[in-house]
Amino acid sequence: MSSFTATPVHAEPQQDSEQAATKTVAIARGDGIGPEIMDATLRVLDAANAGLSYRPIEVGENVYRQGHSSGIEPDAWQTLRETGVLLKGPITTPQGGGVKSLNVTIRKTLGLYANVRPCVAYDPYIPIQHPHLDLVIIRENEEDLYAGIEHRQTDDVYQCLKLITRPGTERIVRYAFEYAQRRGRSKVTCLSKDNIMKLTDGLFHKVFDEIGAEYPEIQREHMIVDIGMARLANAPHLFDVVVTPNLYGDIVSDIAAEISGSVGLAPSANIGERFAMFEAIHGSAPTIAGQNSANPSGLLLSAVKMLAHLGLGEKATLIHNAWLCAIEDGVHTVDIFRSDSSARSVGTREFAGAVVERLGETPRSLRAASYAAEAVPQIPPAPRQAAKKELVGVDVFLHWTPGAPEDLARALKAAATSELDLVMVTNRGVKVWPDGLPETFLTDHWRCRFQHPTGKTLERNAVIQLLASIDAKGLDFIKTEQLYLFDGVPGFSLGQGQ
Repeated sequence: MSSFTATPVHAEPQQDSEQAATKTVAIARGDGIGPEIMDATLRVLDAANAGLSYRPIEVGENVYRQGHSSGIEPDAWQTLRETGVLLKGPITTPQGGGVKSLNVTIRKTLGLYANVRPCVAYDPYIPIQHPHLDLVIIRENEEDLYAGIEHRQTDDVYQCLKLITRPGTERIVRYAFEYAQRRGRSKVTCLSKDNIMKLTDGLFHKVFDEIGAEYPEIQREHMIVDIGMARLANAPHLFDVVVTPNLYGDIVSDIAAEISGSVGLAPSANIGERFAMFEAIHGSAPTIAGQNSANPSGLLLSAVKMLAHLGLGEKATLIHNAWLCAIEDGVHTVDIFRSDSSARSVGTREFAGAVVERLGETPRSLRAASYAAEAVPQIPPAPRQAAKKELVGVDVFLHWTPGAPEDLARALKAAATSELDLVMVTNRGVKVWPDGLPETFLTDHWRCRFQHPTGKTLERNAVIQLLASIDAKGLDFIKTEQLYLFDGVPGFSLGQGQ
């Protein structure tokens, strides 16, 4: 891999900048340092004659305070639909319940399924331990635990549902391989935890292998996420493109950004079929707001990706190379300033001025940026024939005051029907009946599995009858999960001892 690769995230056909019509983008200045770094970014874009006009929208802290739980004004959605592109500063999300993550809301509402985060070393100008780091994290952006489906089920237990879909996985994995193919990258690594979550993460791994087989020229590998992140932190040069579900991607992209020198340098693109959002990956940093000390690089490089997305590859190249020259010349903000490698420490406004001064220059040592015209195609998932689905049992979840599992099993056996008999009881996923151990820690949340004594297929009415019987015994059922076979394969974890 090269020490530096500057490529557009999702470029449309490149246009001659002098002939291109003005393009309109939505901008959100954000909170904390957001307005400062946005002003610096727009200053560079305008100095480069990027050919953009801006439609501001308000998002973030003030909007939350106005009572909009999503952090975005209702009228802003129309602006976003009309422009198709948002350049967004960091925002502050209030702590506690009652509000939603603005980023998650925008990503899911507008279908921004691919989060693309390049991480690059700029050594020796920004000295780091891993001078050959040059990788891209491609994170699924809409599913996983970020679906935000949570419930309090008992006095003791809260639940968050992890949702992984085959179409969503196919789409992000396909995007990763297409990205690698068109960017001249040689390997795609999948991170998952399918040794534990065999169905959800197992699906992600399975789809990765299926789609990866269609790209024989690209090396593919899978790693369990914990060891994969450890290796990335210690030897990032071994990675090229990384594709992963939402939560893991959120964590690993911040790790990669941090070891590349500073999270203040890292750009981010959120790509969907009809819309795109570009933002720095860092937060709003309210403690340094208004001090002219924030690094605008993450947002500026995100704007560079935005220009490429808009087909303005020449302007993207112009600005990125000017930024590289500023870095080479040692003009650094405080987060990356080092007395032995930097020439001078500058503020947010001064750094933007340094980039403007270098427009038209090309870096001497770092690899010059060059934004090609070829876009990453967004290939829809292939249609699939529906599986044969057979109901074979039900997991009934109970809120029951901790006591002996044998006592609960006795009550449940009395509630069993001719169609559904109790076969297992677990507590926090650990089997406690039959053949449980007295040392197992217990809470008030119980999963009780019922199946037909001979394993035959059931009608849904059998579940209704069982629940009525359980209710008649005074037991508080809080949730059910039907157990299905899909083309004869269990669509549920079997549990210990089965």
